[in-house]
Amino acid sequence: MKVAIFGVDGQLGRAVAATLAGAHAVIPIARASADVRDAEAVAAAVRRAAPDWVVNSAAMTHVDRCETEPLAAFEVNAVGAYHVARAAAESGARLMHVSTDYVFDGRKPTPYTEDDVARPLNAYGVSKLAGEWFVQSASDTNVIVRSSGLYGLYKCSGKGSSFAETILSRARQGQPLRVVSDERLTPTFTEDLAAQMRLMIESAVPPGVYHATNAGSCSWYDFALELLRLAGVNGSIAPIPASEWKSPTRRPANSVLENRALAALGLDRMPEWRDALARYVAALAKTPS
Repeated sequence: MKVAIFGVDGQLGRAVAATLAGAHAVIPIARASADVRDAEAVAAAVRRAAPDWVVNSAAMTHVDRCETEPLAAFEVNAVGAYHVARAAAESGARLMHVSTDYVFDGRKPTPYTEDDVARPLNAYGVSKLAGEWFVQSASDTNVIVRSSGLYGLYKCSGKGSSFAETILSRARQGQPLRVVSDERLTPTFTEDLAAQMRLMIESAVPPGVYHATNAGSCSWYDFALELLRLAGVNGSIAPIPASEWKSPTRRPANSVLENRALAALGLDRMPEWRDALARYVAALAKTPS
C-alpha cells in the first residue's frame, strides 16, 4: 500500500515511517513542504501522493504552550486535522489520525474506554478533541487512535525532549528530581504504537475511535523510578503532588486508557509498559552518543 504521513518530522511520525518502510510505499510529507495549517498545500501534497492511507501525527504537543497559545493549538490540532481529513477524503484515501488521552478529565477511577464521554481540562485536550470531531465529520471511513505519554528513540520535535529523555539527562547531570506522583497514565513507547498502527492499517480496521497504549498503568514518579533503575542511573528523586508542580495547565489525575476496541477485534498487540521501557533503555544503550 501507499501510505502518506504528516508529522513525519516528529518522534511518532518517524517511528511509523520506519515501521512501514519495506512492506509498504511510504510518502513522507514534511512540515516544510505542507504545513497542516495550509489547506491548499495539504490538498496538493495528498493529490501528488495518491495514497491508500494517510497517517496524521502532526500536532502541537507542548501542553503548557497550548495553554498559553490556544489559538495556535487550535490551528494545528483542530483546523490542521480537518485539512488533512478533507484532503484524504477528496483523494479517496482512509485516514488514521493520532489523538490523546488528554481528551478526558481524569475523574473516572478506572481506565477510560472509547465509549466514555470526553471532557478535556486544558487547551491541548480541547484542541485535540475538536480535531477528532473534524476528522469524523470529513469522512465515515476515518480511524482515530488515542494514545498516552509518548516517548521514543527519535527526537521529540514539538517539545524538544520527551519526559524520559529529560529524566535521564537531569539524573546523569546529578540534578535532584521532583516528579508528580498523583497523576496516573500509561507511558507508551512509540515503536510499539507504530507497530500497532501498522497492524491496524494492514487489517483494514473498521472506522472509529481506538485506544492504543502499552498495557498497565503507573504514575509519572513510578515511571521515572523504573526508568532510572533500568538505565542503572543513580538519581535523587522525590515524589510530589501535582499541586506543587508549577504549571499553567490542569492535567487529568487519571488518563489511563483501555484498548477495548482493539481487543474486541483481536488486534491488541501492545506490551506491558515495563517491558516497553526495558526495550527502550536497551535500544538507547546501543545508540552511539
